Amino acid sequence: MESKTVNVPKISCGHCVMNIKREVSEVPGVKSVEADAATKQVTVQWEAPADWNKIAAALSEAGYPAAE
Repeated sequence: MESKTVNVPKISCGHCVMNIKREVSEVPGVKSVEADAATKQVTVQWEAPADWNKIAAALSEAGYPAAE
């Protein structure tokens, strides 16, 4: 299983956290999504068929692009 933590500057509230968790968890292969409005970070754990590009695309489509 792979894991990555990224900064997501647009997280500002609990609603943002819920949206991120909902959208990213829909990517096939994603096992867990943690988002924190205080630190503005998202941690995702996944395995195939997911990969970071698909997860990053889901974040961007939800309106919360990762800052790398």
